[in-house]
Amino acid sequence: MGAKKFVVRFDEVSSRDGAQVGGKNAALGEMIRALKKQGVRVPDGFATTADAFRLFVRENKIDKKIRAEIERLKKGTKSLGAAGKALRALFLKGKFPQQVEEQIREAYRDLCGRYKKRAVDVAVRSSATAEDLPEASFAGQQETYLNISGEHAVVDACRKCYASLFTDRAINYREERNFDHLKIALSAGVQKMVRADKAGAGVMFSIDTESGFPNVVRISAAWGLGEAIVQGAVNPDEYMIFKPLLGRKDTQPILEKVVGDKKRKVV
Repeated sequence: MGAKKFVVRFDEVSSRDGAQVGGKNAALGEMIRALKKQGVRVPDGFATTADAFRLFVRENKIDKKIRAEIERLKKGTKSLGAAGKALRALFLKGKFPQQVEEQIREAYRDLCGRYKKRAVDVAVRSSATAEDLPEASFAGQQETYLNISGEHAVVDACRKCYASLFTDRAINYREERNFDHLKIALSAGVQKMVRADKAGAGVMFSIDTESGFPNVVRISAAWGLGEAIVQGAVNPDEYMIFKPLLGRKDTQPILEKVVGDKKRKVV
């Protein structure tokens, strides 16, 4: 029997793998697999699994400490801010199990080899997963780390992503919905970054987020990294595109276009 896989490449991941790599990484893997077949270049990467997170918790023996901190929060003997800080510290002080760290380092070296670079700059993103909580939405509750370079820095960023499962916002969200904190796991997605100093990026939704209308795509775009848009730090260009007209000749699928001032750029 081979060693258990605690890290998977994005091109090995599909939308069916959300329980192991979270919704964000599962969707990213599905997109990469689909677009590569059509010749669209998408930056490669990999993700740690939910099993890797659970092993980290188990080997560092922090599950009981998590329960104790949450109990203090519930009883009102500790504030949300104090409990969150203590919980994040448990992860930041923890060490990756040897087999998990080795697989993260190996996957990063493989990524560097594919791009023929000694140390590829990557984004390390959090993707929370809860196998038995399909109604849960963890978007925007955990942290993202950009421009990470080098094996040690990548491992450290993955640990910080683990800790961000216990941001104050994430703790409060789960408490309000009576979710068991120890039934939530986290997958860290590591993806090669592209140059943003001479280009733009954005955020795209496949439906109208305000009305729920499914036949449009909404795009917000600005110079540099999309992080400026996510943080609300820039007034971006806005597009609304009508899906049924995409790919048709002699038609104009853009229903609405608003040009923002885009005064700031994050690179």
